[in-house]
Amino acid sequence: MKISYNWLKEFIDTDKTPEEISKILTGTGLEVESLEKVQPIPGGLEGLVVGYVKECHQHPNADRLRVTKVDVGTGDELQIVCGAHNVANGQKVVVATVGTTVYPTAGEPFKINKSKIRGEVSEGMICAEDEIGLGTDHAGIMELDHNAVVGTLAKDYFKLKDDYQYEIGLTPNRADAASHLGTARDIAAFLKISIRKPDVSAFKVDNTNLTINVIVENEQACPRYSGVTISGVEVKESPQWLKERLSVIGIRSINNIVDATNYVLHDLGQPLHAFDADAIKGNTVIVKNCPEGTLFKTLDGVERKLSAEDLMICNAEAPMCIAGVFGGMDSGVKETTKNIFLESAYFNAVSVRKTAKRHGLKTDASFRFERGTDPDITVFALKRAALLIQEVAGGSVSSEISDHYASPVAPFAVDITYKNVDRLIGKVIPHAEIKGIIKALEIKIVNETDEGLSLKVPPYRVDVTREVDIVEEILRIYGYNNIEIPTQIRASLNNSVRPEKDSVQSLLSDLLTANGFNEIMSNSLTKSAYSSNLDKAVKILNPLSNDLDVMRQTMLYSGLEAVAYNQNRKNADLKLYEFGKVYEVLEGKYIETQRFAIFITGAGLSEQWNQKVKPVSFYNLKAIVDGIVAKLNISDITIEDATCKKLAYGLQYKRNTKQLVKFGAVSNEALKKVNMDKEVFYADFNFDMILKSVLKNKIVYEDVSKFPAVKRDLSMLIDKSVTFGQLKQIAQKAERKLLQEVNVFDVYEGDKLPAGKKSYALSFVLQDNEKTLTDKAIDSVMQKIIYNLEKEAGAEIRK
Repeated sequence: MKISYNWLKEFIDTDKTPEEISKILTGTGLEVESLEKVQPIPGGLEGLVVGYVKECHQHPNADRLRVTKVDVGTGDELQIVCGAHNVANGQKVVVATVGTTVYPTAGEPFKINKSKIRGEVSEGMICAEDEIGLGTDHAGIMELDHNAVVGTLAKDYFKLKDDYQYEIGLTPNRADAASHLGTARDIAAFLKISIRKPDVSAFKVDNTNLTINVIVENEQACPRYSGVTISGVEVKESPQWLKERLSVIGIRSINNIVDATNYVLHDLGQPLHAFDADAIKGNTVIVKNCPEGTLFKTLDGVERKLSAEDLMICNAEAPMCIAGVFGGMDSGVKETTKNIFLESAYFNAVSVRKTAKRHGLKTDASFRFERGTDPDITVFALKRAALLIQEVAGGSVSSEISDHYASPVAPFAVDITYKNVDRLIGKVIPHAEIKGIIKALEIKIVNETDEGLSLKVPPYRVDVTREVDIVEEILRIYGYNNIEIPTQIRASLNNSVRPEKDSVQSLLSDLLTANGFNEIMSNSLTKSAYSSNLDKAVKILNPLSNDLDVMRQTMLYSGLEAVAYNQNRKNADLKLYEFGKVYEVLEGKYIETQRFAIFITGAGLSEQWNQKVKPVSFYNLKAIVDGIVAKLNISDITIEDATCKKLAYGLQYKRNTKQLVKFGAVSNEALKKVNMDKEVFYADFNFDMILKSVLKNKIVYEDVSKFPAVKRDLSMLIDKSVTFGQLKQIAQKAERKLLQEVNVFDVYEGDKLPAGKKSYALSFVLQDNEKTLTDKAIDSVMQKIIYNLEKEAGAEIRK
């Protein structure tokens, strides 16, 4: 939300600087995310002054140029060469001095330098209005009033005032602050000063020549509807002050009528809508719901299919506007509009929010209505807007104000006790100061006792309905920084579950980050198209969009979206990891599981002078997974195939029949869902299972053996169907105590071997932790291993 500093000062009388106001706003809960100086026109006319042309004669070397002597109030006359046909002696003009940067209406800014033009020195520029951004006229230089004072800064002469724009991160509960009035309330309460609201006492009904009948059929969705007609308006460009005021907060000027309604919206926080009164058929406005499927074309030219739940503003024959959201193409203000019907309403927040989400519309009006506006300000805002429209567009108020308010919204009744205020804030605040803050926030005290207060909270404070809400209001105005930190801190020590989740997560993060990985954080909301079983998906009842309509059931697709995003921006070599949760509905219960995912794609080794680019493979991922399992000291793992719809091929590690991790190459079917065609490798850890596995595994420390290890090699001929895993298992079964390692260091298959055979070369590492092995003991072990390999694997030992 954008707020103007100068605009704020129309509501409060303060000499606080923009920076000081910024600190006050942040301290009261309206966090200022940025503060930016804004000039009404680019450059702010800096370096431009009022000058007086004392001499003007023909340039000796150019027919269309003149040489002038100009007094700019410094005591020295400037010689300026000017090409304008209307420059003459005795004029008051705008002069850009040397070193000034001018910002033309069209084109790029340029700097004024001292130069020679056709042999004559020129020490500045006499300006036309389009050359300094004040207009579009380039017929000649600007001629100022003869009363203009020489040397006066141009920005002072044209009464240009710099402004400051606050960008406020408005939280959803602070709908009351979504305007300059609402923001000023907090500042006034903090500074203990009064607030100055706009004066609407000049509003009057000029005649009753244009009365529009109003019928509210759905009072639940529209508790209050106010309206008035203004006839004889002239739709045209807004005056400069109005355009500048809206420009500061990023609002583009459209025309004087629309700009006036936008002004009141940001001024008071009350959305308004202006209808072309002559387009209201039957001179009747009906607030109702239309049949399901009714077609309606909105102001953006899109034809939309209405829901029966959408509240519409209709005339006697057709809908004109989606209530509180967006206007219609046929009923809006046009250049030919002469008469308008001005709407100011209070709509049900839930109704507006559902309609806006249903049609994918987000407007300044819906932003406020769906958070809750002030039901008591509709008529005041109507008068404010009517007076403003008469000022900028002329016209007469041609009807009494129509105000339908069947069931007034009552203030919220809240009781507070001083004891709870002191307890929750942690400091005893004088009762007089508490009452002062409450009154400054426009909360009415209806009863007072020694123990506390009975209050009536105005309806526009939709977030203040409980005692704790009142305490929060007191605290934010009193000032969080005014609450001292206690000198004593009391705490109780509790035994925590081991291992701590955060410790394990930090361990894995450090391990992966040290190996070149980057952590990502994805949205838990995703699209239902990624769901493998929609019946088990946790669906969002009121989704923000079709792409965020379910909770994710897997970490795969959110990670693939991050990979695709980077690849589309020429960042193809990726190593990513993410901690997060997945969600499912099982037997009517909502289940969430903590997961840990890894993604690798692209080149494993970048191109160097001594090596070529080498893409990552399944074995790179397996090394990472095995490294994590080893780091966490998780044992007793069984290995199974993991090929499925999500993985083209891969493995899964299980412990006690429960899956610990599934990893492999992402299938083409999954890649197509995110419009990818490059190979990605993915590992999905069950983080909850990791914590349980780490908890049950005790680390045992042993001394490094002081007795040497011995290595022996065997070369053998075996059937092609025999795997290394089988050979290793046979060897370990033959000797469990002394055999420490079994490795394969050579495999050969070729024409020189018998059909169906392959040659294997294995190395065996033997070691006794109690004594040095003798040749006799080593030979005995090797003979036992050879015997078992020959018997169980059919190995033919090559000697």
